[in-house]
Amino acid sequence: MSEKPYHDIPGTTLFDAEQSRLGYHLNMFCMSLMKAENREAFKADERGYLDRWPMTEAQKQSVLDRDWNGMIALGGNIYFTSKIAATDGLSFQQIAAMMSGVTQAQYARMMLDGGRSVEGVRSKKEQPHG
Repeated sequence: MSEKPYHDIPGTTLFDAEQSRLGYHLNMFCMSLMKAENREAFKADERGYLDRWPMTEAQKQSVLDRDWNGMIALGGNIYFTSKIAATDGLSFQQIAAMMSGVTQAQYARMMLDGGRSVEGVRSKKEQPHG
């Protein structure tokens, strides 16, 4: 992946053309979950269903682990990966809270209060090392 200026934002993966290509099959798997018969097949045998898709092993494992941030790092688009959450009976707010490392109530409060503060480390170069 080529280095872009926005790769310097700590804790942020931007979904650009490279991420789209990286996650194409992961995202197509996610979109397949819009059909009831596919959700049922996935729930009955997650690994078997995932093996129908030409995803990387890391992508498959991130789905099995429900590693939401990992899926994003591996090219998943949040709007597609949320189909997995919906299949699991989770709301978008619940997975956003998990991805943010806070409880659902804390996440809801943060959003009602205007979102995350813009104060703090805004570049990976500014992060303390060690």
